[in-house]
Amino acid sequence: MNKPSHRILVMGVSGSGKSHIGQQLAAELGATFIDGDDHHSPANVAKMASGTPLNDDDRRDWLATLADLFAAYKARNESVVIACSGLKKRYRDRLREGDPALSVLYLEGSHALLRQRLETRPGHFFKGDNMLASQLADLEPPSSDEAVSVSIALSPREIVKHFTVTLAPQTRVH
Repeated sequence: MNKPSHRILVMGVSGSGKSHIGQQLAAELGATFIDGDDHHSPANVAKMASGTPLNDDDRRDWLATLADLFAAYKARNESVVIACSGLKKRYRDRLREGDPALSVLYLEGSHALLRQRLETRPGHFFKGDNMLASQLADLEPPSSDEAVSVSIALSPREIVKHFTVTLAPQTRVH
C-alpha cells in the first residue's frame, strides 16, 4: 500500500513561527520542509532588509516558484511542507495551482505577540514594525473551509498536534 502524501502550506505573517512549526510538522509527517523565504530573489531580500514591504509584483515570481515546488512533489507523490506568508487569497490560489488539494495551516496571532517575536528574533532580514503593519494590512485570513487556523499562543507541539488530527488518520506518523 502506498503511503499517502500531502502538500502543506504553513502560512501567516512574519513572526508567526512558520519556519519553526513547518520544520516540526515535516518531521512529524516524514515530509520534506522548504522555507519559502529561501526562494526570494536577492532583490526581494534587499527590499525587505531595507524595511520596504514587498508588493504583488515582487511576489509574482516567488509564488510561481513555490507553486512549481508543490507541483513537483505532487508529481512524485511525496510529502512537502512549505512555509510561506500566503497573505492574500489570490496568493494561496496561485500556490494551489501546484496542487489543488493543498492543505493549509494558518498561524494566527495578535499584533502585540507578533511584534514581540520579531523584536527578539536575531539575524532575520525582515525589519521594522511598519513591515509587520503592512503584512497585517494585506492579510486576508483564510476561511475555515480553506485552512485550519491555530493560535500561535499555543506551544509548537500543540499547534502541530492540532493540525495533524485534521489530516486523514492513516497519514499521521506516531
